[in-house]
Amino acid sequence: MTNTRSAKAGLSFKRRSGREIVTGIQSGRLMARAWSATVAERRRQQAAWAFIKTAIDEYVALTARKTGAPLRVTPPAIALTFTLDNPVVELARVVGQEAAELPIEQACFQLSATYTALVPPGTRSELGMYYTPPALTQRLLDMAEEAGINWQSARVLDPACGGGAFLLPVALRMREAVAHLPPAQRLENIMSRLQGFEIDPFAAWLTETWLEIAFADLLAGKRLPPVVRVRNTLDQEPNNTLFDLVIGNPPYGRVSLTREQRERFRRSLYGHANLYGVFADIALRWAKPNGIIAYVSPTSFLAGEYFKGLRALLAVEAPPVAIDFITARRGVFEDVLQEALLATYRKGGVANGAPVHYLGVTSDVTAEITHAGRFVAPKDAEAPWLVPRVPEHQALIDRLALMPARLNDWGYQVSTGPLVWNRFKPQLRARPGKDTFPLVWAEAVAGPNRFIHRADKRNHQPYFHTKLKDAWLKVNVPCVLVQRTTAKEQPRRLIAAEMPQGFIKKHGAVIVENHLNMIKPIAGKKPKVSTAALSALINSAIADEAFRCISGSVAVSAFELEALPLPSAQDMAAVEKLIRDDATPQAIEALIRVLYLGRREDAA
Repeated sequence: MTNTRSAKAGLSFKRRSGREIVTGIQSGRLMARAWSATVAERRRQQAAWAFIKTAIDEYVALTARKTGAPLRVTPPAIALTFTLDNPVVELARVVGQEAAELPIEQACFQLSATYTALVPPGTRSELGMYYTPPALTQRLLDMAEEAGINWQSARVLDPACGGGAFLLPVALRMREAVAHLPPAQRLENIMSRLQGFEIDPFAAWLTETWLEIAFADLLAGKRLPPVVRVRNTLDQEPNNTLFDLVIGNPPYGRVSLTREQRERFRRSLYGHANLYGVFADIALRWAKPNGIIAYVSPTSFLAGEYFKGLRALLAVEAPPVAIDFITARRGVFEDVLQEALLATYRKGGVANGAPVHYLGVTSDVTAEITHAGRFVAPKDAEAPWLVPRVPEHQALIDRLALMPARLNDWGYQVSTGPLVWNRFKPQLRARPGKDTFPLVWAEAVAGPNRFIHRADKRNHQPYFHTKLKDAWLKVNVPCVLVQRTTAKEQPRRLIAAEMPQGFIKKHGAVIVENHLNMIKPIAGKKPKVSTAALSALINSAIADEAFRCISGSVAVSAFELEALPLPSAQDMAAVEKLIRDDATPQAIEALIRVLYLGRREDAA
């Protein structure tokens, strides 16, 4: 390939292979994104269309020259009104040329990802445009095969097909499976079994374009039968055509549903609606009895309270067949830090337990698979799902399933610190005074069982002046404070500290800010376990591991804390004794580990 240089960007692209080619495209994408940011917001969508159309045209022209066969694609049905400057045209062509050096599935992903990088951020967020790299696509297709999908006969739907990340590789697997058929019959067979829905007309065109390129030799100059329907999937009701496989990476993010939509999906909703949860409900509606659903999803549905209706629906109507956790949050989906998983479900299946793996993505096209254990749905269908994240978790999960006690059984409940500080800025104070109480921020929980009254961060003050109507903000009972936000990469997910009773007594009350959870005694009940023993347990390494098997997001929510399996209050009497006897933290930790794992030798 002839060297091409963007005079404006100052970057040379050379003939490369593999990862170097991808790196070159990513560099071009960064430059294209920087250019896009200079375009007026109202014109940025059109600019993105123009850039990608230019890149696709270059890809098609170069591919046709390589193969020596004519290759034409149907132009978009939408008007392209944005005119690119010459340097930007040159950059788009270089990106297209580089993509032509890759296998078609990888080229599809790289150019589709470039499109999502150029659209306005608001549009990208609203439509949930985060496309799936080939390594995950191929793994999910393998999981669908393992669940019984036969590419020779399966009818397949992607209800949010984006730029073709799933429909293209599905079509290629179908093609391989029916290679024995004559060309014309082969094409008709495949296209009659493939369907996509997409709300973005340009993304729908991208999918159709990649299919036209992949099947150009079978089209023989004819147009591709329509595969993608441009529509809002949330408004579609299944007809008589149901599918053996519903697959994809549905959009995610909170969504405001119409009254009709909320009623339609009422069975899977609780509180706020999230798009990916709604799309799971949609998949159930479009799948045949005994059909397979294969989705990329954020892990938050495993435990979040807003997804308890969805968990109950899946547990009853489509139990998981297999689950793969994606071990990295960074570098898998561009601009996304949320933890995600791959999962297959069988409509009308029996909950016999699902194998669990964790998936290490080493590049766009490769991943390493490690067996982690097995998932069995809890008896309480709405409860968080306990799923092993690493092989060592399986023995712990087996024990957790036998532990009936929860915080409520100990006499505690969890609530969020009541003060949303930026609504009360004028009442923050640097010093104590009349009707002024200590303000407890998240940084007061300085580490496991370390409480330090401090206000170290910007805009924080150590005291809060109350008015007559602020009595509801005051906390005057012993409690354990737990940080509300931690990530799986941190050494600890549970970071808690006992609120010193002497501190409360000295000041009469404190004000707790809402980045902390408060584990407080239930009103009118005497707790069966002291706050000191409770704090010791919450801060134990084994409880932290148990919580990791529950939590599916960076939030440490009240719902998840109240669902955490605990030893019985009677068993905690031994921990209470160690605390009274001033035993070492190591001794207390070891005993709590035994209470969770059941045998002292397991604590080694």
